[in-house]
Amino acid sequence: MARIMIVEDDDAIGGRLAATLRSQGHACEWCPDGASALARAGRAPADLVLLDLGLPDADGFEVCRGLRVMLPGAVLVVLTARTGEMDVIEALESGADDYLTKPFRLAELQARIAAHLRRAEPGRADGTDQVRYGTLHIDRAARRCLTPQGEVELRPKEFDLLVRLAASAGRAVSREDLMSDVWDENWFGSTKTLDVHVAALRHKLGDRVRITTLRHFGYRLEPPGEG
Repeated sequence: MARIMIVEDDDAIGGRLAATLRSQGHACEWCPDGASALARAGRAPADLVLLDLGLPDADGFEVCRGLRVMLPGAVLVVLTARTGEMDVIEALESGADDYLTKPFRLAELQARIAAHLRRAEPGRADGTDQVRYGTLHIDRAARRCLTPQGEVELRPKEFDLLVRLAASAGRAVSREDLMSDVWDENWFGSTKTLDVHVAALRHKLGDRVRITTLRHFGYRLEPPGEG
């Protein structure tokens, strides 16, 4: 099973999450503040992090950025009572892959964790593990994006989104399909996370890709060499 870190200062929430995840066979460590979370990240890897933004000793966004640097391959899920759109955007831009607002339903959180962990498993995709898109070599089994100039470091959901768009290169893909395939078939709420991740791909891959925004519908990854 997975190695999961919980960063939560509320004893009731942290204890309940830790007990539930351990009962499912996960190796779970509960950190009550930002300092202990960053210290733990420096000692041992994690597959998934559940991060509360309202920490007693540090700004949650700063902790998020620190964990993203220290655990580049981990899935980072923010749990927050902040419902403002700008808070959500800042969390995603700070390195989060997903967010869930409090109070949340434990069943929904468990479903999202399971979906993230399934998608993080090497070689889980159907068909060949090697995808060529122009000068990009996408290795799905190793979860690497390679160019003639070297590897492009992508966060977990950025990689998954690139794979999904490349599988439909030249075809329009709706926001609903992208959210279902890359995040969660039972996703509720804003799809702003999709826009943030598309922007990150455009920034990191530059002119190696051209992702067209289809207003009121979704996105289209243009075939290599076109446009």
